[in-house]
Amino acid sequence: MTDNITSVGEGSRPDTDVSALKGRTGAGAPAGTRGKTTIADGVVAKIAGTAAREVPGIHSMGAGMARAFGAMRDRVPGAGTGQGVTRGVKAEVGERQAALDLDVVVEYGVSIVDVAAGVRTNVISAVERMTGLQVVEVNISVDDVHLPDEEEEAKPDEGRVS
Repeated sequence: MTDNITSVGEGSRPDTDVSALKGRTGAGAPAGTRGKTTIADGVVAKIAGTAAREVPGIHSMGAGMARAFGAMRDRVPGAGTGQGVTRGVKAEVGERQAALDLDVVVEYGVSIVDVAAGVRTNVISAVERMTGLQVVEVNISVDDVHLPDEEEEAKPDEGRVS
């Protein structure tokens, strides 16, 4: 039995979906392959941070000091717009792959194992779908547990004027 694929130089087209232009650049190449796309670490961090916050059981993102400084920065008008989304997220992006480290605070009473699995699933899905990068790992560090009574203690001070 002979192979149905012939070389392009023999004057006949191969019987497969292999394009004769594959690997070529310039005017003859398909438009989608002309040039290079670079995705910044910050873009992947924003996608991952947003996806992680969508998971039920996540209270906030970031380690203790990062959360404290971020909360102060968020209260200052015009300071650090968009920085809250990437708080607690570190992304390392290569040409085809990405690795992520997330610092999270979970709600009291939830299964940390289930929340972590949900975060991994949502983050990997969002990053791979939006960027085309392969996510090789999502490391999650649970830095704190948010207790229901912690919010009530913080509310009276928020309305006070110094």
